[in-house]
Amino acid sequence: MSLPLLGLIMERAFVEKKNRLTKREYFDKVYRHGKSTANHQFVLYYKARPEQETFRLGVSVSKKLGNAVVRNRIRRMLKEIVRLNAARIPGGYDLIIIARKPAAEMDYHDMEKSVLHVLKRASLLVRKER
Repeated sequence: MSLPLLGLIMERAFVEKKNRLTKREYFDKVYRHGKSTANHQFVLYYKARPEQETFRLGVSVSKKLGNAVVRNRIRRMLKEIVRLNAARIPGGYDLIIIARKPAAEMDYHDMEKSVLHVLKRASLLVRKER
């Protein structure tokens, strides 16, 4: 579904349900059996699931980062960054992105750069095709 906005067509901005990591047991499996990599702003936990054709994403933002408004802003930006770069992320993985304290002060472009950096460190980013 698209929403008309000032004569433009805007896609619905959310991560599809099939691409969400929701239950605590799934998070625990990724934490226990997966691998991790990090930079100053984010920690990425990931676990291969070859039977899946898409990736699933979970986002964790601690209460230490700020009030609900700040945490939800970070969460929304992270999900949007992943949604817009979904074609570059291979299927068959469960991903959890944990925001660290410096993420609270970042703007969208810096956050995108940082998230793509941590995905690249985990070898979970396919190059853009031209």
